[in-house]
Amino acid sequence: MASTDVQDDSDDGMDAFMDKFKSQRYKNAFSEKNWEQEFNKIPMFMKTAPEEIDPKQYPELACLQSIIHDEDRPPEEQAQSLKDEGNAYFKEKNYKNAVVAYTAALKKCGDQELNAVLLTNRAASHFHLGNMRSALNDAAAAKKIKPDHLKALIRGAQCCMELRNFSGAVQWCDEGLKAHPTDNKLRELRATADKHKRAAERDARKAKAKEKKLHGEKEALLGAIKERGIKLFQPMNSCPEGSEGEGEGDDECPSAGIAQLNLDTLSSLEVTGAQVFLDEQGTLHWPVLFLYPEHQQTDFISAFCENNSFGDHLSVMFGEELPPWDTDRKYHPQNLQ
Repeated sequence: MASTDVQDDSDDGMDAFMDKFKSQRYKNAFSEKNWEQEFNKIPMFMKTAPEEIDPKQYPELACLQSIIHDEDRPPEEQAQSLKDEGNAYFKEKNYKNAVVAYTAALKKCGDQELNAVLLTNRAASHFHLGNMRSALNDAAAAKKIKPDHLKALIRGAQCCMELRNFSGAVQWCDEGLKAHPTDNKLRELRATADKHKRAAERDARKAKAKEKKLHGEKEALLGAIKERGIKLFQPMNSCPEGSEGEGEGDDECPSAGIAQLNLDTLSSLEVTGAQVFLDEQGTLHWPVLFLYPEHQQTDFISAFCENNSFGDHLSVMFGEELPPWDTDRKYHPQNLQ
């Protein structure tokens, strides 16, 4: 009889409690206006995790966070939780926080197998952040722990590609293909890396040949200038430190000679970039500037052949048609010196 009375009391209490909802609205219920914001505060339904977790605003998330970082749990368990946290950040493309989580997990973890995974994951995060050196270092550390770790091998090759170290990329791929000979990703990476490597080597050969050709042309030009007895004055800072030479031309520096001469002082400041050059017949051509101070005018000849005289050019410049600024008509070739 007593048991029945308790049951009856319980049912009556529940009925009274449920009756309240018919006349009284639940204060904390979701509405059409705020249900999305409220759902986003629940960890299970969150689309993105907040940068900073406020316990008052996100109590459930703060509780989970405290469980994850509970120092009383075994280190391996803490590391696994931090790895999962990093993976969640990575999926959200929040790579900076992913790096932080993986780094914290590595400090806790003593399991080498898990360390290889953590290093590879952190390498991926660094890769997407553009930190190629850090990503390559993490991939190399993961490979050292587990030489056949496929993701680490692929990531290392990708980092080398981004760093334009194509030989390194080929080496990473070759190491990977020894352990995974049928992996298509490694095969594609190796083919691309080898193609870029060959192109880079070809470009380097062309650049070297071009540099050698320019050096030969410069030596020939300096030799021609020296043969004509033209002195090139070296800038003060071009003499080797400690030299005491005090002279003109080649005597300014004790070791001055064709090897030490340069054409910096002969380069034109004009927009044409004209400077002295030696043609195929061994003739020098000089850039020459004519100044007419009284009229504030100039003429510029980019290639004045050494076999021509000033008269040759003046007869063309002031021959048939006089310049408009010569109002007095004084600039006739026969009047000019």
